[in-house]
Amino acid sequence: MSVVARAHVVQPGTAHGRVVKIATLSFWGGVDPASGRLLDPAAAHCGESIAGRILLVGEPRGSSSSSAVMLELLHNGHAPGAVVLGRIDAILGLSIVVAREMGWPTIPLYQLPAEEHDTIPDGAEIAIDEGGVIRVS
Repeated sequence: MSVVARAHVVQPGTAHGRVVKIATLSFWGGVDPASGRLLDPAAAHCGESIAGRILLVGEPRGSSSSSAVMLELLHNGHAPGAVVLGRIDAILGLSIVVAREMGWPTIPLYQLPAEEHDTIPDGAEIAIDEGGVIRVS
């Protein structure tokens, strides 16, 4: 595995899985909270499930409702394996904290500047360690 980037750890944890790369995404209206499928027709992966995948989002869009969608995904087992955002989204991070406090499964959240997302190929198998080091297999 080769190191391609080091992300800032927002919510701790490790992750490994296949990357779903999206330029911009709003969880509210862009992700089905019941199934984890992408609904945004502008997304290259529209119709695909993000469950268990490493979601790499260049520009998060959204509202406070994004946290409700993520909470549902975490609770019903359809959440991504981790989220890597181009910029920190406090509302999305809050949903992971709330899930932890409720005793639900959580996922790690990282921040990696969008201009560094090019170092990670869409569909690649990656691993992210506790320190945010991203390795591509």
